[in-house]
Amino acid sequence: MVKLVIFDVDGTLVDSQATILGAMTAAFASLDMPAPDRAAILSIVGLSLDQAMFRLVPERPQEERDALVAGYRNAYATHRAQTGAAAGSPLYPGALDVIETLAARDDVLLGIATGKSRRGLTALLDDHGLAKHFVTTQVADDHPSKPHPSMILTALVESGCEAGDAVMIGDTSYDMEMARNAGVTGIGVGWGYHAPAELSKATPHVLDDFAGLPGVLEQIWKVTA
Repeated sequence: MVKLVIFDVDGTLVDSQATILGAMTAAFASLDMPAPDRAAILSIVGLSLDQAMFRLVPERPQEERDALVAGYRNAYATHRAQTGAAAGSPLYPGALDVIETLAARDDVLLGIATGKSRRGLTALLDDHGLAKHFVTTQVADDHPSKPHPSMILTALVESGCEAGDAVMIGDTSYDMEMARNAGVTGIGVGWGYHAPAELSKATPHVLDDFAGLPGVLEQIWKVTA
């Protein structure tokens, strides 16, 4: 039976926090507003931008939040054009090895479910040379924000896999909630933007490094076989 391994991107495959923090700071500065602190900004990584801004400044009128979204997108795109997507979002240690190892297996398909835009994800995968490894890529442009299960459910349809044969790997509670809502097993990573203790509330599987992923996958697949 073919298995589907779905990855989140920011905070899971790549460390994009410097670019995210810079773009968010620039967005707030464009409206002469003080930016939220680092912890607040990183806490919303993974959500669609409209939901992220609502969580950051729920008291602000919708038109201001829309302007913040536009400012963030502009700042992020400008930084990407100046430095390249890969330079601003380097892969975490071990990410490339595990992607290439899993992609080489005949019984495993790879997918992505991310709060990034299609344009941003395409640039990132192309710059890192990873696009060829993923059979399904789900982005914020086409779905409700995490933790709605739409991204995972669409990935299952596109890959032809059943929920019981899929896992979702991510660094936030939104990823784990999305996995649960879609009926797939969630695997947390301890190096991202939500604390491992938060992930442990939602899943017994929390990785310390990518080297541990193959063993966890075999453990899960043995149980579900």
